[in-house]
Amino acid sequence: MSDPLFNNGSPMMDLIANYSDLKDASVFITGGGSGIGASLTEGFLMQGAKVAFVQRSDASAFADEMAEKHGNRPHYMQCDITDLDRLKACIDEGAERHGGLNVLVNNAANDKRHNTLEVDEDFFDWAVAINLKAYFFACKAAVPLLRQAGGGAIVNFSSISYMIGAAGMPIYTSSNAGITSMSHTMAREFGPDNIRVNALAPGWVMTQKQRDLWVTPENLAEHLDRQCLQEELVPEDIVGGTLFLASNASRMMTGQCMVIDGGVVVPA
Repeated sequence: MSDPLFNNGSPMMDLIANYSDLKDASVFITGGGSGIGASLTEGFLMQGAKVAFVQRSDASAFADEMAEKHGNRPHYMQCDITDLDRLKACIDEGAERHGGLNVLVNNAANDKRHNTLEVDEDFFDWAVAINLKAYFFACKAAVPLLRQAGGGAIVNFSSISYMIGAAGMPIYTSSNAGITSMSHTMAREFGPDNIRVNALAPGWVMTQKQRDLWVTPENLAEHLDRQCLQEELVPEDIVGGTLFLASNASRMMTGQCMVIDGGVVVPA
């Protein structure tokens, strides 16, 4: 089954705008079978898009659920995104199955907590491989396919964690700063190909994983107090912004970082 927090039939999903250009668009999502990624997969399916996604854990039941619910089955491929050859092969397979590629969403990440003085080289390499290196090479694999389609959109998931100096995960925050910077640079590099590259930085989204591993009543209350909108963020809250960045509604928006965090990060 999908993420237990994922609210099937959520009125929040029903209120999301429809983007006509996403109908029949070919979309590839990393980590698209759980947490925020599951919401993204369903959001694109509801637009009529053709979705291929990778997930390290078995997401067959989620794909079955989506097929039954929407009559539009996402193409699930098992993949550890640190296996770069496998990741590229999956991107190519999704494009071949769906007639090219129009949108790449780099979503998969791992925010395992760690302290600087306890990190060894193996952990550092592992964390960067998941949280930055895989993003770069997914973009590299996607760009030729997006060029063949005459352009398209890349949405790279970052995080507000580096913007607020979140403690307890320095490699993760560094990687997310890198993702935002990488998106800025790639937007400049591939703009002539009509490829838009934007970052999306969520706040603390209450997936089941976050609740199981990191959330306590105390730290949640403290974080909500920092938000202007003092409600918990849930995966569905991130879908609308992602669809907007993927669609032609944002056709002249590139090299930007969209923040969806309930108002923690407020520009001066």
